[in-house]
Amino acid sequence: MDLRRLIMGRSRKSAAVIAFLVLVTVQTHASEYNLKEYGAKGDKISKDTAAIQAAINACNKAGGGTVYFPAGDYLSGKIRLLSNVNLHVGAGATIWASREPSDYEGSRALIVAEDAQNISVEGLGTLHGIGEADWGRRPKDGDVRGGTNSQENRPSFRAGMIRFSDCRGVVIRGIRVLFSDTWTIHLRDSENVLVDSITILNNYFRANSDGIDLVSCKNVHISNCHIVAGDDCIVLKSMEKGPCENVVVVNCTLESIATAVKIGTETPGDFRSIHFSNCAIRNSTVGIGIYLKDGATVERVTFSNISIENYSASATISPGRRICPIFVDIEKRHPDSLIGKIRDISFDDIQICSGVGVLIQGMPESPIENLSLEDITFRVYDPGDYSNRRKHVGGRRTTSDERDTLYARKPSYVTLAHVKCLTVKDLKVHISEGDFRKYERSAFHGNEIENCVIRNVFRQPSGKGGLVPVVALHNCRNTLVTGCIAEPGTPVFLGLSGRRTARISIDRTGLQGAVRSVARGKDVPSDAIGD
Repeated sequence: MDLRRLIMGRSRKSAAVIAFLVLVTVQTHASEYNLKEYGAKGDKISKDTAAIQAAINACNKAGGGTVYFPAGDYLSGKIRLLSNVNLHVGAGATIWASREPSDYEGSRALIVAEDAQNISVEGLGTLHGIGEADWGRRPKDGDVRGGTNSQENRPSFRAGMIRFSDCRGVVIRGIRVLFSDTWTIHLRDSENVLVDSITILNNYFRANSDGIDLVSCKNVHISNCHIVAGDDCIVLKSMEKGPCENVVVVNCTLESIATAVKIGTETPGDFRSIHFSNCAIRNSTVGIGIYLKDGATVERVTFSNISIENYSASATISPGRRICPIFVDIEKRHPDSLIGKIRDISFDDIQICSGVGVLIQGMPESPIENLSLEDITFRVYDPGDYSNRRKHVGGRRTTSDERDTLYARKPSYVTLAHVKCLTVKDLKVHISEGDFRKYERSAFHGNEIENCVIRNVFRQPSGKGGLVPVVALHNCRNTLVTGCIAEPGTPVFLGLSGRRTARISIDRTGLQGAVRSVARGKDVPSDAIGD
């Protein structure tokens, strides 16, 4: 049909849409640069670096367009992406990263861009890295941060896959990335970023093979991604230059030998307005982690509708692996480091399957402010021994204090310390009778907490015959415990300790099933409790 007649026969709005689509189709076709026309062989033998770069340069010089990789195997060193260029890796096309250090000119990544605008890497093709082999994560290797022989076997050369810095208008979509040797997608000081529907499959036993690293980036959307990594899956970091802010991560499936969803450890710049939702995390050491070491403020962060499955506490991955479904910590990296702040953080609709507990702790000098945990279901599987448990450091430091072990070893499945203004609502812990007898633990243990509401905390089984209360509070002040139900036979529902305990209010309506609704330690002031 004649295009003009088609347009005239439709509404003005429809005609405009059709005309726009035709224009885009014509422009896309006219500005496509097929690598085969620039001499690329695609045989995995000849290096196609020069042909790829020539096509990118021509596309950029002409004002922009698409550099197209048809089906084939393209062996390449460093590729420099320029403004207004889209790399389209078509179905059946694979870009193989060169294993020769001289092919990278000092930048250890396959695809790089600096100070570029309107760039993208997309398609149904594959980027193939050089990190296939194990390193530093098997039990025989020891822990990567100081194990027996991991450092001796460190690769002499390592390369990631995508590294963009100071870029605006970035799209990475659809591609599959295999065996990155270091950080797979590294975005630094960039903004207006979309990462969508990509798959990253790295060696689970290769250290430092992160999935996506955002360093001081702004306005980022990550969605519909599947990531398996030998280090963190999605991690936000900051530098002094600027904050990491306005980040949304949704609908991702993640598997990490380190931390699946992470903020830190590099934290000299602030983090704000960050939201993770609708994610499935499995087979991970730490599900969600915030590691604040360098003086920043982390604020306005939400985690919602997330399932977390740690690997089994009895499984041997590497010595020193410190399992934790959720870990939040403030500390000083070095004695002269600034002390940071964490505030306005919420965890909502979190499903946990793990053998070890949640650990969230501020510092006495900097308590976590305005923290909310709501609708948390914790199903205990293969419980681990806490006698030698330590907090998960997650990075290098030269400091330590009692908080390395003090709260990590509390007999509890959700342990919090040094928090100001806390809401815990609808926390349910389920554990088999046999596992409870093996390790008697509370559902919740609060330490040094001020201004707190605890509502509808539940543990099954009751713990009949045991000594550990369902809820334990140590040196907590201005606290209301309400809306809770004690399983029949519960020895103690609420246990109080600490001479600084004050102004504890208890609604005992649903606690009739407990032998004792409240047990008070000898050090608790006599006037600390009010019903």
